[in-house]
Amino acid sequence: MLLDTHVLVWLTEGRPELGPEARAAIDGALVDDAVLVSAISFWEIAMLARKGRLALIQPPSAYRRDVLALGIGELPVTGEIGIEAVRLELDHPDPADRLIIATAALARQVLVTADHRVLDWDGPLRRLDARV
Repeated sequence: MLLDTHVLVWLTEGRPELGPEARAAIDGALVDDAVLVSAISFWEIAMLARKGRLALIQPPSAYRRDVLALGIGELPVTGEIGIEAVRLELDHPDPADRLIIATAALARQVLVTADHRVLDWDGPLRRLDARV
């Protein structure tokens, strides 16, 4: 499974927004080293921290190191992903989110997200609502 950026933050901060079913699914996948995150999520987190919209207790580089130490794998943003992000038949204005969606689709991963635009989309992507 691939975690959307906000889901990664909810997971690492123990936030109540992450629903019990989603949390159990993530925990089960962690045991099998089957939880992934797009590299663009670390860029998003660093940008949010820089803008003061996300309070981290450590620098973004240390946050990334700790996330990877949990056994969460990082998928790079490739040219193929960039092209797929443009091709998506989805009305979503955020380029980082489009890259995350394309990453999940190309890697054939379930995207764990609470983004209603993604959850309501009828495109070919397996999704799990992070709030359940």
